Amino acid sequence: MSFTGRRGGWMTGPALVLGLLLAVYPSSRVVGQDSTVDKGVRIGITYRPGVRPGLVILPVSAGSLDSVRTIVARDLDYSDRYEVITLPGGDSLDPGPSGTPTGHTAVRLAGLNYSLYQALGADFAVQFRATADSVVLLLHDVTAGAVRRSFAARLPAPGDPGYRMAVHRLADLVIQASLGAAGTSATRILFVKDKHVWAVDQDGANLKLVSSATKEALSPAWSADGKKVAYMEFNEGHGQINLLDLATGKRSVVYGSTGKYSDFTPAFSPDGKTITFSRATEEGTDLWSVNFRDACCLQRLTVGRFSDNLSPTYSPDGRRVAFVSTRPGLAQIYVMGADGTDQQLFAPFDYGVSGSSNAPDWSPDGLSVAFHRDVGGTLQVFVLDVRKGTVKQLTSLGRNEDPTWAPDSRHLAFVSDRAGYRQLWIIDLETGRIRPLLQQSGERLPAWSPRLPEAASATP
Repeated sequence: MSFTGRRGGWMTGPALVLGLLLAVYPSSRVVGQDSTVDKGVRIGITYRPGVRPGLVILPVSAGSLDSVRTIVARDLDYSDRYEVITLPGGDSLDPGPSGTPTGHTAVRLAGLNYSLYQALGADFAVQFRATADSVVLLLHDVTAGAVRRSFAARLPAPGDPGYRMAVHRLADLVIQASLGAAGTSATRILFVKDKHVWAVDQDGANLKLVSSATKEALSPAWSADGKKVAYMEFNEGHGQINLLDLATGKRSVVYGSTGKYSDFTPAFSPDGKTITFSRATEEGTDLWSVNFRDACCLQRLTVGRFSDNLSPTYSPDGRRVAFVSTRPGLAQIYVMGADGTDQQLFAPFDYGVSGSSNAPDWSPDGLSVAFHRDVGGTLQVFVLDVRKGTVKQLTSLGRNEDPTWAPDSRHLAFVSDRAGYRQLWIIDLETGRIRPLLQQSGERLPAWSPRLPEAASATP
């Protein structure tokens, strides 16, 4: 017997095998939507070009600002909120005599060629300056011909562990100031590779080991405040839930995870008090919760009765938990109250047509649950509309699984072999743009962080 599930994985040996057997059923009723793997291609979503604001990022002289500009430019591109415009060579700064306007209104002001940017379709321009101890970022309103906002930041040295996250926060300030939206540049993604848990920035850089280098680990998860990470670590053949405090680097075993059973797929409650996890015993797999903050109150939430229940994910208000259950025969997405009451089917499926469903992840805005489902013998990513109770297939090319939401509820990271090997990809659900996160193989079980506080950005 073998099991798969949200942030779970597989294991053999003296411990019970963890996860759910995925049965294969052919499907003729689901139509695929993506058709290519090229970077930047838009899939599965109708997109009208030109509706996003145009943005130009002004060049800088070589030096420390070049690194800042490169990171910010990539972040703003990956936000999928702008049409990033490339300036023609030699015309980007061109201040003109005394930096004063010439020709029609707002042609040149503050040393910038606003009329050129307007002609290219830009609504905003981003400029960088260096002072003695700070980097200054200027956000220009091209139509108004003026600076809308300026931000000054004292950045750590480029080799400092907190440097890149500090620059990512500058990109998020641009998004907030220009569009009034919260960005996701200052986030990281956990994943499993080579039986260890790793973390990487959302732009695919700054790869770091999170779990112990000497023990196998699976099932990574973030706390809602971004200050802690939980994961399952093998200890003498059994899985235990480990907790890592990112500010202090302290690791501990979660109360109630004794090592007598196999505990896996932890999920933090939004209030930061509770971890709900899966526990596999000789009697089956069920969901348990524990108040890890106060080290008390271990509670069993499901009773299998010849079925398995695993892979919990909380709604943002903390009142409900979506999870996987095999009670219909095949694994499907169920939902219950956070205390285990009112358990019922969540994502609809057709007997004999839909296959197993696994790996649910509730979106931060509470409106959707992403999961993967067996379609005609391979796995594809679906999204459940929580209010309407309907599901939509997002992928069809290759094998696609284990989706995880960004904090903006519009981007998903997932695992796909669409390029010929298993790697992490990111899709923007509004434009349909898709890109690989890492140019390497073997990643799985991703978990996207919330927006990270400064104290938690240095490690992992």
